[in-house]
Amino acid sequence: MEKTTHIPEGYCSKLDLYETQAAISLIKQTFTDDLSKAVNLKRVSAPLFVDPASGMNDNLNGVEHPVDFIAPATGIRAEVVQSLAKWKRYALYRYRFYMDKGLYTDMNAIRRDEELDNLHSIYVDQWDWEKVISADERNMDYLKQTVRAIVTCICHTLDSVRVRFPQIDLELAREVTFVSSQELEDRWPELEPSERENLITKEHGTVFITGIGGKLRSGKPHDGRSPDYDDWDLNGDLLFYDEVLGRAIEISSMGIRVSPESLDRQLTLAGCDDRRELPYHRMLLAGELPLTIGGGIGQSRLCMLLLQKAHVGEVQSSIWDKHTVDECESKGVILL
Repeated sequence: MEKTTHIPEGYCSKLDLYETQAAISLIKQTFTDDLSKAVNLKRVSAPLFVDPASGMNDNLNGVEHPVDFIAPATGIRAEVVQSLAKWKRYALYRYRFYMDKGLYTDMNAIRRDEELDNLHSIYVDQWDWEKVISADERNMDYLKQTVRAIVTCICHTLDSVRVRFPQIDLELAREVTFVSSQELEDRWPELEPSERENLITKEHGTVFITGIGGKLRSGKPHDGRSPDYDDWDLNGDLLFYDEVLGRAIEISSMGIRVSPESLDRQLTLAGCDDRRELPYHRMLLAGELPLTIGGGIGQSRLCMLLLQKAHVGEVQSSIWDKHTVDECESKGVILL
């Protein structure tokens, strides 16, 4: 399905530009305070770019092209990070984080191949987080417990926004509905995954779809997921129904990370056995890195949802194609 920007008829922002900036600041401060306490995380600094030879960059779906550049002083062709999924796990090991303690950081990325629409931008900003867990916690119950904690933080942040800006009248479903990607395919086999997401999220409000990355019975995955960070049997996407756009909006991708055994299996299934020789992957396969759970939470996506905005460009600065600019101008939407 081709992505394109469409502003709903009659849409009008509930906040002006000054209020929007104040609200973004409130959301980011409130949410990170709540998240760090709820999941036991400590803020750390993170890289904007990495050496691709380290194997630290996230390959996403395997088709994206990382933005890279030569740093003459180093002689290294550096890559702008696409996410920090692998770097975070190594950082927990390097910084000697103990059991049940974790980190979060601000991740900024450039995804040059991204198709643009109301939710997608070339510029990506998210909170990346990762936490050390035990072997006994590598299960679906622990994953669900963590998802519920994050949803509670999001709902509490919304409460704070509504106190400060009473014109925001958003209601979110605080109870999470968990459903597997295979259950969605069985229910709506004729539909595309994104259409299934819209229907299930409209039905329940707040949904966590499990089992992202592996092939379903149809032979196709629900969505792509790099084989070397999430365990495809213990991961998922957190979605909320967005009344402004009348569709699901994904706020977080997260999961329990691969063990040496699941990494071995998923590299083979994905045809990525060449990665076994990269330094990061060698450490993981040897069991030298801690067992972890982690994910990314979209900063602009969360602000967009909680402030009832129709386009992500209303809460972040980026560059846009002519169609997006013209569509927004014609509907009175101001892009930052």
